[in-house]
Amino acid sequence: MSANSSNLLRVTYVFAAAGVLTLVVLVAVSFWLLEKTTTSTRDVIVAREQLTALSQLLSSIQDAETGQRGYLLTGESRYLEPYNIAIEDVPRRMADVRDKFKDQPQLKAGLDKIAAAIAAKLRELASTVELRMAGKSSEALAVVNTDRGKNLMDDIRKLVAEQTEVVETELTKSIQSQQDNAVLARWFTLGAGVVILLAALGAVATILRYTRALLATRGKMEQLNMGLEERVKERTADLQRANDEIQRFAYIVSHDLRAPLVNVMGYTSELEAGLATLASLCEDPKLVELESGPAARTAIREDLPESIGFIRTSTHKMDGLIKAILKLSREGQRILRPETVDLEEFFDSAIAAVQHRVTEADGEIEVLRPMPTIETDRLALEQVFGNLIDNALKYTMPGRAPKIIIEQVPSRWGAIVIEVRDNGRGIAADDAERVFDLFRRAGAQDKQGEGIGLAHVKTLIRRLGGEITMTSELKRGTTFRVMLPRKLPEKPNAQ
Repeated sequence: MSANSSNLLRVTYVFAAAGVLTLVVLVAVSFWLLEKTTTSTRDVIVAREQLTALSQLLSSIQDAETGQRGYLLTGESRYLEPYNIAIEDVPRRMADVRDKFKDQPQLKAGLDKIAAAIAAKLRELASTVELRMAGKSSEALAVVNTDRGKNLMDDIRKLVAEQTEVVETELTKSIQSQQDNAVLARWFTLGAGVVILLAALGAVATILRYTRALLATRGKMEQLNMGLEERVKERTADLQRANDEIQRFAYIVSHDLRAPLVNVMGYTSELEAGLATLASLCEDPKLVELESGPAARTAIREDLPESIGFIRTSTHKMDGLIKAILKLSREGQRILRPETVDLEEFFDSAIAAVQHRVTEADGEIEVLRPMPTIETDRLALEQVFGNLIDNALKYTMPGRAPKIIIEQVPSRWGAIVIEVRDNGRGIAADDAERVFDLFRRAGAQDKQGEGIGLAHVKTLIRRLGGEITMTSELKRGTTFRVMLPRKLPEKPNAQ
């Protein structure tokens, strides 16, 4: 990444971070102000309900007093109706007042004084009404003339006024808090909006400046890249020619090596035939009489057979390696021929070819359907999966029947991914990186092979435009994952 790109990213990140941080703070403060406003609104509603409850309580006491005075003055029972209604309503009003003030225990003392004064007033009203109903008008008026009822009513008004003043003070504070919160929210939102706008403008300005610089350099890049495709084609052609030369060189070298190797193997056979003739001399009694006879007999019977055996083993191994190089060379030169391959039919044929080995091992090969249809080189595909299935049947866990599962697994990029899972001996983690190397083998070397199988598989898969990976666990099994394109590339990957 260039220095200009790094600076652009840093500046853009700074502006973006500033905008996001401001937005986060705005949301947090807005939420805090909303909570404060909600609390203030709730306090305003409660205060108004408290004022209403106090007003209704005082109104009920006044209604009771009005009804009492009318009845005392006229003696008519119709004045008792509002009095009786008010007397029944006062306890409910008082209870409502206490309910509205239940969250303010500090005001309970004032409410108790109001309740006591109201109780005394109700007793005074009841006593005068009872005297008047008994025909003792003068005595009732005498009670009224003592001004005790007036004094009680004045006390009630005073106590209610004090309580009302306290509530109105709290109401004023709550309303002021609402206004303050609204002003603060307005100014903070405006400030945050300005910061976010400045951050956005800064980011846009930075990007525009970088874009202008990018457009200015694009022309230079187009001039520098003019003819690059041709140069790449030339280099690709050179690499292809070099690869072909390597293929031919490998073929020639391995072919020429076979001639002296065949001679060595032939002369080894003649040595074995000559050794058989010499072996008959070991039975001649006169051989013992010679001074070097015992040593000659040891050489004929032990040293020479051992040496010839080493030569024979080495030549066989070298012959196998040369054949492997020839095989890889021929495969690298073979032209891939794409054709439509139904993988369900393909795996059915592959399993049928090894079914006798599976039956002998009391094993199982399962193909999980459905399988897709792809366009690829069938011969290369047969060699790839034939080798993987052959390895799964060859490297089994002793005492465990082999089980092989072939399944298509999901792929993000639209390619075809086939897994081949077995329950064999597995591969150690230390060997996992080298199993695809040429002439490298992992684990116990108790099976015949030259170590070219998986290297050959990897080469073929790359030529098909795919990849192969492996996961394994010792004594649990191995999974090979083969990823192939749905259609063979027009220019397959070189070996």
